[in-house]
Amino acid sequence: MLKEDEVREVLSRIMRGEKIKAIARELGVDRKTIKRWRQMGGWHPQKRHRPRKIDGFKQFVERRGVEVDWNAVVLHRELLTLGFDGTYQQVQRFVQPYRSRRLWEKVATVRFETAPGEQAQVDFGQRKIWIGEKFESVHLFVFTLGYSRRLFSYAYPNERLNSLIDGHERAFDHFGGVPLNCLYDNPRTLVLGRADGKVLWHPVFADFARHWGFCPRACQPYRAQTKGKIESGVKYVKRNALAGRRFNSWEELNGWLLTWCEAIADQRIHGTTYEKPSQRFLAERLIPRQNHPRYHHEHIRIRQVATDSLVCVGAARYSVPVSYVGQTVTVHEQAMHYEIFCDTTLIARHPKSPRHTVVMDPEHYRGLIRAKNSAAVLPPPPQWDPAYLGLGEVAVRDLGIYERLSQSGGEL
Repeated sequence: MLKEDEVREVLSRIMRGEKIKAIARELGVDRKTIKRWRQMGGWHPQKRHRPRKIDGFKQFVERRGVEVDWNAVVLHRELLTLGFDGTYQQVQRFVQPYRSRRLWEKVATVRFETAPGEQAQVDFGQRKIWIGEKFESVHLFVFTLGYSRRLFSYAYPNERLNSLIDGHERAFDHFGGVPLNCLYDNPRTLVLGRADGKVLWHPVFADFARHWGFCPRACQPYRAQTKGKIESGVKYVKRNALAGRRFNSWEELNGWLLTWCEAIADQRIHGTTYEKPSQRFLAERLIPRQNHPRYHHEHIRIRQVATDSLVCVGAARYSVPVSYVGQTVTVHEQAMHYEIFCDTTLIARHPKSPRHTVVMDPEHYRGLIRAKNSAAVLPPPPQWDPAYLGLGEVAVRDLGIYERLSQSGGEL
């Protein structure tokens, strides 16, 4: 058996006109071998097929492999019951080509474009940034229109349902309309599960979608790449809008995000459409926002005001005016703050704070808290105490009167 470089030398000599007999004598190769390589025209590795134990079970493996997703462990276990006495490694090597051919089904996608106004993709992204003196974990709500690629982003301290609903309504206000459907990646705040091939949506969010007239849709599980527009949008916000930034407050952060969306994200040339999102947005056909009322959903808690004038909510405590100590109040949870009511009167409003913190407004304790270093105010003395030297105040006289009385014998 000649090696590849030897075959090339043989063929080169033949092309130069050398005789086969001379080549065979000089290289020590049989003349028939040289003639065979001349006929083949080049070197080709010879494949030798050695019989394998699994060859007799090939038909079973090809049929059963599809049903068990080419799981070699399962196939080996079942083959043993059919009389196969080979090893697991033999089965693994046999199914490897089949597994490789199926790999494309898991990684390949088809770009899906939507018509104007048809779809938006929604997701959260997370990033830690400095807000004031704290290194906060910020949850970025991102809402991207499928046709124009125009996006809206807003920062929240969490990804709860209230935050998601608030983000949608801010996006509807920003774009001036509502798309026909919104696509999500099965977040636990929205998707409770699946039954009979249908998505079980959170009842509050389902009611919210009916209120605004859009249809929520969820990606197939483990197929998040089907919403690539929003995945790219979330990365774009984190890497472009917030790279190296620091903010004094949450309000300043969200103000910057709005400015960035309008002045930078809307005006860039998009890498897929090669157009500005603001220009393509002119062709979007959204359901007009107009004067559609906001969705009214609040998580209301009933609390009693403690003696320290604090109300406990979400493992944190918030102050109310001291005049409401001992009374029953209702706490209305919004996306970013709590509102505390006594009957229908709003008595306090606080931004949400982390667990185990105490939020106190000094105005709520006016009249109880004295300023530091202030002089104590003494109450006036009793003037009509009958047990104190007779009724009324003690008379205050000039001491010179007593001196003149002693000198005159008691006569003035």
